[in-house]
Amino acid sequence: MKSHVVRVGNVSIGGGNSLALIAGPCVVENEKSAIFHAKAIQKIAKRAGISYIYKSSYDKANRTSLSSFRGLGLKAGLEILARVKSETGLPILTDVHTPEEAQEASAVADVLQIPAFLCRQTDLLLTAAKTGRVVNVKKGQFLSPAEMKNVAEKIASTGNKGILLTERGTFFGYNALVNDFRAIPIMKEFGYPVIFDATHSVQQPGGQGKSSGGDRRFVPTLASAGVAAGADGVFMEVHEDPDHAPSDGPNMVKLKELEPLLERLIKINAIVATERRSVGRR
Repeated sequence: MKSHVVRVGNVSIGGGNSLALIAGPCVVENEKSAIFHAKAIQKIAKRAGISYIYKSSYDKANRTSLSSFRGLGLKAGLEILARVKSETGLPILTDVHTPEEAQEASAVADVLQIPAFLCRQTDLLLTAAKTGRVVNVKKGQFLSPAEMKNVAEKIASTGNKGILLTERGTFFGYNALVNDFRAIPIMKEFGYPVIFDATHSVQQPGGQGKSSGGDRRFVPTLASAGVAAGADGVFMEVHEDPDHAPSDGPNMVKLKELEPLLERLIKINAIVATERRSVGRR
């Protein structure tokens, strides 16, 4: 099923043809890192021919332990994201955790992202929607894909139809996530674009005791399956040196490995789009 098109700046997501990329480091580490990664990924995306939204979080409130790095905080993080936007012209996506944060972040971010653990928080969803920004909701690790219809309806009740739904795996305990790729066509039935989160899907929540683990080897496999299942876009956390990143390093894609992966995904999407058009003509 085709989803309607959601526009984020000059990026169009949905409609059944082109693929969109949401990518960047897990958290805002500092201004130099943020601008470097934004420009580097922007160049790669341009060469690959894929539209691109920069992603990074000013705060990651759901860290495994109190000692885990969360980011620079709302004020400093948004200031850096504003500079990234000014220097690159890229649309910006960042996480929000409270209604108050949603209102402040909307001054900078083009997409307000609702973390998976917060996807049923009605006040947060409604406030984010009322900012007029596009709202990307991560499917809760504890929800079936069908239950995300209620989430989308909460946002749409405000009149905001700029809705993206993201599949990021289901949690069955024991530090592992499992992807059911039926989630993508199921959520697309609600009429909104669906994104596949390829890096959080390989995360191992709490897998390193006081931090989450992950296995980035499987990102290409899962990303390919997500696109083949009809995802309108791919979400990937990307870092120049993920092994030394302060947050989510084990599941982030190495910057140098991004371009060949995008080329692979674009080829898969072209096959899917051709088949979809062929079925539509029958």
